[in-house]
Amino acid sequence: MPAEKRSSQPRIVRTYEFPTKPEKQTLGQYLYNSQDGKILGRTSKGWAQLLFFYACFYTVLAALFAICMQGLLVTLNHQHPKWQLDESRIGTNPGVSYRPQPVEAEGINSIQYVAANKSDVAVWVNMLNDFLAPYADHTLLPGGGKNQVICDFNTPPTAGNVCAFDVKNLGPCSAAAGYSYNRSAPCIFIKLNRIYGWQPEFYEDVDDLPTDMPDDLASHIRSLPAPDRRQVWVTCKELTTTDENQLGPIEYLPSQGFPAYYYPYMNIDGYLSPLVAVHLARPKPKTTISIECRAWAKNIIYRGGSRDRAGSVQLFLRID
Repeated sequence: MPAEKRSSQPRIVRTYEFPTKPEKQTLGQYLYNSQDGKILGRTSKGWAQLLFFYACFYTVLAALFAICMQGLLVTLNHQHPKWQLDESRIGTNPGVSYRPQPVEAEGINSIQYVAANKSDVAVWVNMLNDFLAPYADHTLLPGGGKNQVICDFNTPPTAGNVCAFDVKNLGPCSAAAGYSYNRSAPCIFIKLNRIYGWQPEFYEDVDDLPTDMPDDLASHIRSLPAPDRRQVWVTCKELTTTDENQLGPIEYLPSQGFPAYYYPYMNIDGYLSPLVAVHLARPKPKTTISIECRAWAKNIIYRGGSRDRAGSVQLFLRID
């Protein structure tokens, strides 16, 4: 039997190369290798491709960002907010704030000073001067305050105009009197935070006053003619639990409320929020007094306490 021929198959020879350690390069060779023409490890063609890629990438990225921003800006109006009153995050319940208030104050509303220390008094007086500067100098307002007019309850502002607020005739709470801080009888300025389009609902019916309204304010409202009752009223009281009246007599200037002709706020140039200057004539010295100032209107919700306070502000006063 003939022997079978073996089929010849080619031999596959595999060779293995072990990785070799790259040749060390000096800094100069890394910056520019004259042998292969590489700069920082890449050829000129490689650098060109890399730069072209990133140029295209960031150009497209910038274009997408610009399109998004332009789309957002189209929906905005510089004259009035898109979402107003109940539709906005601010809502329809204005907050109450006071001045002077240190910028660095973090959650602690406090006025403390030594009446005999001129530099200590000057700190608080300068804070009020800065705050009231636009009220006293109309050139600081947009357009020089030329659209500010004198208003009263029978003469509201016409279209495009706003009501002026005079801070020069506030008696003991004027700048000329140093706001009475050096006399241990400081003035605190109360204001409502602005809400675009918000219109107060006033207590015009003297038979429909809230039961928790202080008697002196209720009597004051009843003594006024009907047009003058259209105000957002302000009252301040001592919260310190003691039988002694540590706060002393209180005077409200130029009146005890924010008149109706300042509302609604419509973001017109030159508008300044109305103020109530609360003159504390004889607060007890060397005593920390807790004070609450509250705004009164039918559509201002009041909530006291240290958390979630609404329609009022609490501060502490100490005069040494």
